[in-house]
Amino acid sequence: MPAAKEEIVQIGENVLREKATPLSKKDIASPKIRALIARMKKLLKQEKYGVGLAAPQVGASVRLFIVSGRAFLPDSATEEEQKNPPPDKVFINPELVRTSKTKREMAEGCLSVRGKYGTVLRSEKATVRAQDEQGEAFTYHGSELVAHIFQHECDHLDGVLYVDKAVKLEDEKEKEDLRKKYHPGKKEKARS
Repeated sequence: MPAAKEEIVQIGENVLREKATPLSKKDIASPKIRALIARMKKLLKQEKYGVGLAAPQVGASVRLFIVSGRAFLPDSATEEEQKNPPPDKVFINPELVRTSKTKREMAEGCLSVRGKYGTVLRSEKATVRAQDEQGEAFTYHGSELVAHIFQHECDHLDGVLYVDKAVKLEDEKEKEDLRKKYHPGKKEKARS
């Protein structure tokens, strides 16, 4: 029996290199976009280390991404909080309106570039202006991991993959083997 087709688009597909199209208020309320958001939330929930997912990653070239509620938990989150994270947050027509001058290199992965991790220089803080699922405008200020996710997902909407910006790329299997050898018990990095 052939393996089930993966629903997250992988590197090499044209949709990942297109500049995504903005959504009108009418589009946002449409059954098609509501179904897309529901499908994206479901796919993201299935990814153990996934923290973000952009519409182009599921084949839809529209300006929309979702950040997993897990990404908003503090490092000090209790086991109960980890089992019941906040709801996923939807960002429609997002625009990075501010990024900090302070940057740092962080390990980064992507659900559309399986088997690889890279080191990417990103701003430590980022502010996004977007619309929610009802089409209402909001602004969200993120730092550290959340800021990193905002930048990664906005890149997706402009046809840019993290591998285009990575200063160093590593094979996931090799990195995992070294991590187990030298840092047993250390947490896996998040992917978006």
